[in-house]
Amino acid sequence: MTVSVRDARGTAGDRQWIESVYRDYLDDLSPLNTGVFSMTSLGEIGYSESDQLDRWFGDSSVNPLVILRGAEPVGFAMVARGGAGAGRAACDYRMAEFFVTRNARRRGVGGLAVELILNRFAGRWEITEYLRNPVAVAFWRRVVANYTKGRYQERVTNGEVRQSFESGVSRAQKPA
Repeated sequence: MTVSVRDARGTAGDRQWIESVYRDYLDDLSPLNTGVFSMTSLGEIGYSESDQLDRWFGDSSVNPLVILRGAEPVGFAMVARGGAGAGRAACDYRMAEFFVTRNARRRGVGGLAVELILNRFAGRWEITEYLRNPVAVAFWRRVVANYTKGRYQERVTNGEVRQSFESGVSRAQKPA
């Protein structure tokens, strides 16, 4: 199985594909009962699905990516540069969004895609999941632990699980 990741800004077809599965992504998140992931709540704060996608694709600090299995799109990721805030450490990158279609799950696609993304964007990372989403928490704990060989920090605060680590060149290999 060949898994690859490409910049979704490269072709209009990639953005259209993300738009076509965005509802599935929201549907996966809506049972978490956070009030953030339903179209009703987006509408209440003045956003639509296309508004959110416009923000991602229009923001130079966000890298929208399409995940491919062979030539077929099977997922997307939004990698945001930088960030620090309440309860958050300074980092170079954050995994703002990550989604793999239902028919591509549990086949190793997500883990391979994460490895490609982390290698592509070397630096300090933060990945956050909602504690109410045990499937996501288990996925990210497994993938981050494998990728870093256990060299990461995890904090659980305010209903969120956060993994912090470095990708790419290890600290010991980085020039001073």
